[in-house]
Amino acid sequence: MADSELPDCDTPAAVLAFAQSRRAAAQRAEIDVLEAALVWAAMHPEESVAEAPASGLAFGELAVPLAGEGAPLVAEFAPMEFGAALGMSTDSARSLVGDALELAHRLKRTWRLVRAGKVPLWKARRLAQLTTTLPLDGADFVDRQLAGFVGKISWAGIERLVDQARVAFDPEGAEKQRREAAEGRRFDVHTREASHDGTVHVEGVLDLADALDLDTAIRQGAEELATLGSSESLDVRRSMAAGELARRQLAFDLRTEAGDGPASVVKPRQVVIHVHLSHAAISRDETGIANVEETRSIVSTGQVRDWCTGDAQVVIKPVIDLEAHHHTDAYAIPDRLAEQTRLAQPVCAFPWCERPARRCDTDHVTAHGDGGPTCSCNLAPLCRRHHRAKTHTAWTYDKTDAATYLWRSPHGLHLIKEHGTTCLVTAHPPDE
Repeated sequence: MADSELPDCDTPAAVLAFAQSRRAAAQRAEIDVLEAALVWAAMHPEESVAEAPASGLAFGELAVPLAGEGAPLVAEFAPMEFGAALGMSTDSARSLVGDALELAHRLKRTWRLVRAGKVPLWKARRLAQLTTTLPLDGADFVDRQLAGFVGKISWAGIERLVDQARVAFDPEGAEKQRREAAEGRRFDVHTREASHDGTVHVEGVLDLADALDLDTAIRQGAEELATLGSSESLDVRRSMAAGELARRQLAFDLRTEAGDGPASVVKPRQVVIHVHLSHAAISRDETGIANVEETRSIVSTGQVRDWCTGDAQVVIKPVIDLEAHHHTDAYAIPDRLAEQTRLAQPVCAFPWCERPARRCDTDHVTAHGDGGPTCSCNLAPLCRRHHRAKTHTAWTYDKTDAATYLWRSPHGLHLIKEHGTTCLVTAHPPDE
């Protein structure tokens, strides 16, 4: 048995009491963080944001609603610094502040129960996320109905009550939600979670009729593969049939020539990947690995070869040296320089942001108007939100190498993002 370093935990009862006390302290600390989020929001009210221009085109900071009707507006970029201090993304910080505002201003009875330790914070936050779209009287109805036993009712019961409030207090919104329910349908291919052997998970929510048709097509494809001699299991053949369905486009008539005869031409599969390869990786005598930028995963070079065989159309692009230094006197960024920036830093350079660089702006770290050059050492990918924050607030940063950035927040936090990983350099901002 390992030696215990816990104080006064020499009996089973003492261990249980110690764990209970620490759990209670952790729950209290989580509530304190939500209290801090409320104070932070109060420090950044609507009045702290400059009015939008009369033209309606606003590029600077705005006051935005983070909770439902009746909750105060908050300066748009305020959650960024709060989240940075807590080690969370801007989206997570916005959600945290929004939940705090929803509870404090629209679910006041539930908030009192949370502060008294009678309702788990996770449950209160999920409730707040459900009621945000209700009108003020609808949220108050839910709050009153749940008062006293919100910590005991099942989550399904809470969802039914919120639906009841929506129908009673916002019938037009309920009807709109019903019509938009179809928008919740989805079909996800989780390529970002690809395993080393090149397999991924697929899931979706379909209309029943569409689901039946899809199942029929896949079942028929699996049967055809068996007829053609495939000895794989039924599950494997079904997965193979799904791939054939995508490539041969059996579900839709999107062939380049009409008809089902020999004249029909099926569009070949296109494989567009960006990989970094060592000498061993490209040798057919050794097993190598390929780093797939689009999925942030590693697969074997053998798997890449399999993808690129048959009727696949393969486009080979020239290698870009990530260590090379490129420069132009113009403000506009050449494609090759922008591509080098995205490959060196594959996600937004802002702390804890994970938006892919290919969907980000290419920012001059030191503004071009302030003498910043258009070169490899002065460019970084920033998503539009964080690009605007850097441009219009006191957030600043320096690029110390190809994929390392030192950020300074408006109130003195120092953070480093290095190769996609963020850490606080200063545990606390300096006293003002």
